Amino acid sequence: MLEGFPEIRDLALIGDRRTAALITTTGAVVWYCPRQFDRPSLFASLLDPKGGSWRLDLPTAQFKSRRYLEDSGILETTFHTTIGDFHITDWMPLGENTPRGICRRFSPAPEPVTVTLQAAPDYASRSPSLHDYHQGVQIDRHYLYASHPLKIIGECVQFKIPMGEAGWSVLVDAPLMEPIAPDTPLLDTWLHTTLECWQQIASHAVYQGPYEREVAASMRALRLLTFAETGGIIAAPTIALPEVIGGKRNYDYRYVWLRDAGMIVSALTRAGSDGTEERRFLDFICGCDRDGSLPLRPFSTLQGQPVSQVETLDLAGYRGSKPVAIGNGASNQLQLDAYANVLLAAKLIYTYFNTHEHWPLVAQLADFLTDHWHEPDHGLWEEQEQRQYTSSKVVTACGLEYIAEFAQTAAQAQRWKTAAQDIREFVAQNCLTSEGAYAAIVGSEAVDVSAALFPVWGYTAPDTPEMLATIAVLERDYAEGYLYRRHLEEFDSRQEGAFLAGTFWVAQYWVMRRALPRVQDILDAALKYANDLGLFAEEADPQTGQMLGNFPQTFVHAAFIGAVIDLKVALESKP
Repeated sequence: MLEGFPEIRDLALIGDRRTAALITTTGAVVWYCPRQFDRPSLFASLLDPKGGSWRLDLPTAQFKSRRYLEDSGILETTFHTTIGDFHITDWMPLGENTPRGICRRFSPAPEPVTVTLQAAPDYASRSPSLHDYHQGVQIDRHYLYASHPLKIIGECVQFKIPMGEAGWSVLVDAPLMEPIAPDTPLLDTWLHTTLECWQQIASHAVYQGPYEREVAASMRALRLLTFAETGGIIAAPTIALPEVIGGKRNYDYRYVWLRDAGMIVSALTRAGSDGTEERRFLDFICGCDRDGSLPLRPFSTLQGQPVSQVETLDLAGYRGSKPVAIGNGASNQLQLDAYANVLLAAKLIYTYFNTHEHWPLVAQLADFLTDHWHEPDHGLWEEQEQRQYTSSKVVTACGLEYIAEFAQTAAQAQRWKTAAQDIREFVAQNCLTSEGAYAAIVGSEAVDVSAALFPVWGYTAPDTPEMLATIAVLERDYAEGYLYRRHLEEFDSRQEGAFLAGTFWVAQYWVMRRALPRVQDILDAALKYANDLGLFAEEADPQTGQMLGNFPQTFVHAAFIGAVIDLKVALESKP
């Protein structure tokens, strides 16, 4: 590890379903965007040692363990010292009469502890404004309070907890109307209220079955990365964590992708949800701002608005991985699979909850796909050049076939079914390699891991000659042990890590083949690349064991849940 950069697997997530913060195993807050996931950061030392943090100096402490309290987003970290254990409880308050911000509570200190907050506002582009304010310190538009006297030292704010004394500090978005007493009853109230809120949120989906603890962790990640105001679920709370260390494939994932809808809605619905979260997600998607040429953009901001163009920041980058940028330049791409995934999500919701909500837009998306399926698009991986991606065609056919079941007229249903059949004929004639496998794009000999989903989507049986040939190529050319890479046309994917969502798709494929021991081998191999809190990054490096890409990644967590649910069904139906 380069000095100053934590391993991605050492990160923990706390949040209030508006924004989130990442905390290391040393107790340092290294990433925090106040008020909203996609606002400018106040702490960004995750991407630059000078980017600001909220850290502790506890000389003899060693990380021991950490956990979330029950099904909440409240984190408890334990350190071992030569004198005794030391605990930090970190949370972002939820519920009525709680502030917005971060609360930190410290158990009695086994030795003197120094707590230092070094703010670096607006992605570390300027110095903070620091002023004493009543019982705390004003830091730009934020307010820091603590159990012990605060001192402004240069661009830092610091306080010390003497040996044997407990402590606390809170960083909030508005000044507190009443002081926090030394014995912290107000913090106790905030903690209790927050825990009750998380219990209520978690009650919407209760899963029991194989990998129960791991599924619970993935469900927690999806909840933490939901923007409660609209129901949108972001891809990840971070920017610029690299797919290749030292490389340029560093993106801003703090947006809501349409293509995630199908997999996330499927994961929540099939994991025993009452429909609250997934229906709000569909509400969000169908309420997004429209584009003149496209029925919906492939992804949007948390308010459903267009995403800004890319802006490069003056940050060192995680372990030298540059550029560090905000925004995303792919928001105007044609991504057929994005619209098809909305159809898959709608079909699931209509089936499970006997509704027909947002039908005008769902029908519009189906009509758009019917008219445009034959066009090249940018594909699942948002590559720069438009091509005829096989996965885009296949998921479009499936989406049209499924949504035709809910058509309001026979003519409407027939139109969509005819388009789906045309797609099937196109794929059969144009999308096979010389080995008979499904090609990543028309005319290619390469295969992409997304093809493992074709039977899962219901496009084909898992044991057709085409699927057998496809899996054989994936095993030969794209597998390392039980982990699988994706295929990219514009970048050599052998340089990046294994794609964890794709690995779980392969597990789902083998469920359909009833090869359940193999499924468990794949799941267990991938779970080695979850951290101790069950959080996944986008990718994993089988050579170094490192996590790669933005963290945590909702797409991966949803794919894991989907694979486990399929395994559960298979085990329960096993003779």
